[in-house]
Amino acid sequence: MSDYSSTTANGVSRDAQASMQYDANKKSGVVAYLLWFFLGGFGAHRFYLGSTGPAIAQLVITLLSIVLSIVFVGIFGFIIVGIWVLVDAFLIPGMLQDYNSRLAAHFSGAATSGRIVLKH
Repeated sequence: MSDYSSTTANGVSRDAQASMQYDANKKSGVVAYLLWFFLGGFGAHRFYLGSTGPAIAQLVITLLSIVLSIVFVGIFGFIIVGIWVLVDAFLIPGMLQDYNSRLAAHFSGAATSGRIVLKH
């Protein structure tokens, strides 16, 4: 006798459906590092990994540094963001694992809220 309550309307088990949704939505380390390498100063890798606050800070500092480079003050912003981006190279695996763990918890039903919230 099978348990019909654990299947969805299309005949796929809830576990299989959760696994498929996780696989479709998980973040890739390769993509994160490519974004870090090419657009790291603009915080693209942090936007991708759901760390929006620090990503906006990186973006604003970089844009202000571009504008302020006319009066040679922008170099300090570029140095700050440059160091930050280098440190992020070592933080990406943890951010990736954190995001994917929260995603897995969300799809397995262990999450209490309806959306994934990263606290960075």
